[in-house]
Amino acid sequence: MTSSPAADAAASLLAELVAHGVRDVVISPGSRSQALALAATHLARQGSIRVHVRIDERVAGFTALGLARETRVPAAVVCTSGTAAANLLPAAMEAFHSGIPLLLLTADRPPELRGVGANQATIQPGMFGAFVRWQHDAPVPGDGSWGGLGARAVAAAMGADAEQVGLPGVAGPVHLNLPAREPLSTALPDDFVAAPGAAPTADAAEPIVLEHGPRTVVIAGADAGPSAEDVSHAGSWPLIAEIVSGSRFGRYVVHGYREHLRDPDLGGRVERAVVLGHPTLSREVAALLKRDDVEVVAVRSGGEALNLNGRSRAAASVTIARGDADRAWLGGWMQASAASVVDLSENAPDQEGLHSTNLSARRDAMRAELAAVRRPLDRELLVDAVWRATWPHDRLMFGSSRLVRVADAVLGGKKVPVHANRGLAGIDGTIATATGIALASQADGAAGVTRVILGDLAFLHDVGALLLPPDEAEPRLQVIVGNDGGGTIFDGLEVAASAPREDLDRVFYTPHTAQLEQLAAAYGWGYQRITTRAALDQALTSPVAGRQLIEVPLPR
Repeated sequence: MTSSPAADAAASLLAELVAHGVRDVVISPGSRSQALALAATHLARQGSIRVHVRIDERVAGFTALGLARETRVPAAVVCTSGTAAANLLPAAMEAFHSGIPLLLLTADRPPELRGVGANQATIQPGMFGAFVRWQHDAPVPGDGSWGGLGARAVAAAMGADAEQVGLPGVAGPVHLNLPAREPLSTALPDDFVAAPGAAPTADAAEPIVLEHGPRTVVIAGADAGPSAEDVSHAGSWPLIAEIVSGSRFGRYVVHGYREHLRDPDLGGRVERAVVLGHPTLSREVAALLKRDDVEVVAVRSGGEALNLNGRSRAAASVTIARGDADRAWLGGWMQASAASVVDLSENAPDQEGLHSTNLSARRDAMRAELAAVRRPLDRELLVDAVWRATWPHDRLMFGSSRLVRVADAVLGGKKVPVHANRGLAGIDGTIATATGIALASQADGAAGVTRVILGDLAFLHDVGALLLPPDEAEPRLQVIVGNDGGGTIFDGLEVAASAPREDLDRVFYTPHTAQLEQLAAAYGWGYQRITTRAALDQALTSPVAGRQLIEVPLPR
């Protein structure tokens, strides 16, 4: 059989990635990338890696993003040359801004076929620009070696190689452009194996030590995680935690934080803000972080340092010095928080009335109970039901829809793993990312359900992610769509007050008549249309065996 330098190079690169902790490879089919795909499937049969196949490269990119978002270990995505590689850009941008380790392995034509009009050949080296930690246009196998590329790519994706990328300790995407000449592949020998190595970890960085003294709040944005609650607890400082932060729990979490940030006696007196993650959901937080009189200490997590006021201090991490807590400051926030708790639960059944011998009293109690069962869903009840049904062994993802802002306003504290693509807050890739999260969190038989709650436009934007290969295990995944027939998130933006109604409908609300039930059937998903809280509670708490689409009609 003809030997193939491309096959040998691809096999060695994949083995090197496995040796440095990579466990998941997402593949989109294509001819130029065949050596990489065949090496990956060979190693998958040995149990060295997990392979996930997606025909749409944009879906593949966001699936890899979801896998890496959950595991915090680089996931690799493999595609062929041409427009295929360009479809990875949205996921690369989100990974850059969110600090998610991602490996983009794009196959390419050899240099002699670039710039001469060859089929499927374009300018791939450097195509991801500033959105990658490191990029490398590899030599053609046979002209040079790919040895060492895997180790360096993993290190750069985890935030190492500071001299090259200028972002020490911050994870992100890496691009390896991999040209090859024919023959593009040959069968790999049965004795080709790869020894899995330990999962990579980011290098520990020297923390900034924060003294007690200034009136301080801790702000937790997307991807802050439990660390924000740790800082709040250690400093005895109020915790302003966005619902997407994964930090909305603990004794110092502030309910109704937007109102309190507007209060001159609370938000107006803040002297220091310690920020973890990427806050994006409220104008009140943004206004605080822009103030010249507030010292901002921002723990670096993404490709851009937070510096809205022009004088913020970046930190790799923070630690709290010993000292006396400002109990008066904390107490004021906690008192205001207690008065702002939103309770959306139904009243307990009137047992006395239901069992009364007085027919009128019993009738009234039965009517009240029936009204509770039939209570129609609105946005607040929808997000509350999903929040209550989700537990630490589950995963919850919010799409960039109106619902996430409603959730941020009304939901209370609970220690739940939460995800959201808030690096750029785009609506693209939501279902694909959630699928990656589900696959990673449920690997090796782990329990739990992944739920994603999003609006109808975000759902339709990523509808191609509903397609899964029949030979791959189905994740336990519930996609809950609040369907109000268009982009009502624009109701709260200035365009709603300035645009003519006809133009507002056509180019912003973009109403549609898509039949979600038929889409679910076409892609092989279970489907339920739910209109009451009681029915939604039942759907969310019943055992989940595979993929479920739950449509909740909402008022416009």
